[in-house]
Amino acid sequence: MNLQTFRYAACGGVNTLTGLSVFYVAFKFILREKNLDLQFYVLEPYSAALFISFLISFPVGFFLMKYVVFPDSKTKGRIQIFRYLIAYIVNLILNYFLLRLFVEVLHIYPTIAQLITTAILIVFSYVFQRYFTFKATPAGEISDTN
Repeated sequence: MNLQTFRYAACGGVNTLTGLSVFYVAFKFILREKNLDLQFYVLEPYSAALFISFLISFPVGFFLMKYVVFPDSKTKGRIQIFRYLIAYIVNLILNYFLLRLFVEVLHIYPTIAQLITTAILIVFSYVFQRYFTFKATPAGEISDTN
């Protein structure tokens, strides 16, 4: 395992544990396993917990990826955060639908369903971050930092 893969695994693990912890606390203690009524839409408690988790794990994940895992990327920070947001939103959408599938169709407890969903999305996330968001510019190529 090379250093970058190790750092990705370590930082991804920290961010995953952060996200799962926030999900659990939000689901069990903040929402108390009850729907969240937004007046214009009612969210299931596991969906609301997923979005609360996003609010915490998005910035934590971005800074870990930018400064620890992919510090060699020469892409401007604003472009990186935009790309990271795109990747995160795609990941969030996939997470949402997989979570609904596991909870509503397969009747798996929401926290366990979130663990399974997270495991599925780890590989997708690594490939997306490595080859899109924090793509290192090879020597001799022009980067978008100019």
